[in-house]
Amino acid sequence: MASGGGSPFPSVPASGTSTPSGSNLNKPTRICVYCGASPGADKAHLEAARDLARAMAANNIQLVYGGGTVGIMGEIAKTLVSLSGPDSVHGIIPEALVRYERDPNYTSTSTNNGNAESQQQKDPAPTKTKSIKVPEEKIFGRTTVVPDMHTRKRMMAQQVIEGGPGSGFIALSGGFGTLEELFETTTWNQLGIHTKGICVLNVNGFYDGILTWIKKAIQEKFIREGNADILVEAKTAEEAIQALRNYRVSKSVLKLAWGNS
Repeated sequence: MASGGGSPFPSVPASGTSTPSGSNLNKPTRICVYCGASPGADKAHLEAARDLARAMAANNIQLVYGGGTVGIMGEIAKTLVSLSGPDSVHGIIPEALVRYERDPNYTSTSTNNGNAESQQQKDPAPTKTKSIKVPEEKIFGRTTVVPDMHTRKRMMAQQVIEGGPGSGFIALSGGFGTLEELFETTTWNQLGIHTKGICVLNVNGFYDGILTWIKKAIQEKFIREGNADILVEAKTAEEAIQALRNYRVSKSVLKLAWGNS
């Protein structure tokens, strides 16, 4: 789907609260982290990833992420696995990126039919099962290989929506892909597709320009003032986790009927 397009899953009614349905109350908290496959020029970006992983481990929070093993993506995944075990991390990656978003020596991969789950959902009787190298589960957690970027984003969001209290989305530093995921998730909230909090962990002012643009867009009446807090800022990992816990749905989000047409 294109940004702002049709819903990838049935929406949750925007009721002015972040309280999950009764079926979700006892489920683990899941946070989807959007971040770069590069480590960045400043070591602070990698350290922020490690800090967030430590905070998630301390709060028994599961990670959903893009499935890469390099850069900030790889750092947060392997750090959390080292603290909480492989069941704490679920990476979701398109098949085309499997060879790209991993270490150059392929030392942290194992042969696995990683695309079987998603492939069979689309084709109940595949004629051939591919053998794909995926990250070692004991280092990076569980990996699901999907056919395309849209499936990746849908599955990552669905994991969060099905999570327990405090589930949501956090953006660490990254490039075009990180911003695309961040803004699409923000748009889905504005359109009433989901009711989860979204936060940027602003490392050394990395997101200052984006936050300034949001204020300008509100001043120019392109974003409703009531939606100003759909996307919030945090300076530390603990602040980011608390922001998701405290999130309340804006009364200005659109209450649209998604997934029924």
